[in-house]
Amino acid sequence: MAIALINIRVLLVDDNPQALKILKMVLSGLGIHQIFTAKDGKSAQDFLGETEEVDLIICDWEMPRMTGLELLQQIRTVYPDMPFMMVTGNADIESVKVAKEFGVNAYVSKPFTPQQMEEKITALANRLQRAA
Repeated sequence: MAIALINIRVLLVDDNPQALKILKMVLSGLGIHQIFTAKDGKSAQDFLGETEEVDLIICDWEMPRMTGLELLQQIRTVYPDMPFMMVTGNADIESVKVAKEFGVNAYVSKPFTPQQMEEKITALANRLQRAA
């Protein structure tokens, strides 16, 4: 049985304001209302240094200052168990393999459907609940 997503705190990381807007709309439609945003990996890293109020990171791969993969590397050194979802236009098998090697927990290719996001987020949220 899927858990309610209402209490999940999500950090969205994407340099594209339109992509952030779409992701926020999709998450809100799933009942997630605690949504924080960052415009790149460095901003996300700074945000995480100021708070531990995040249960899930959803991040784009290609961004200035610090890519999603670079952020993931940093996250794994400080928060080894933080659920991390990569959302990217890089859908080729090599990109997926690289992301998995770096410890990504879920991978969603753009464009995505709300149903795809719900399935991935619910699976991650269920893992969080079992770990608690």
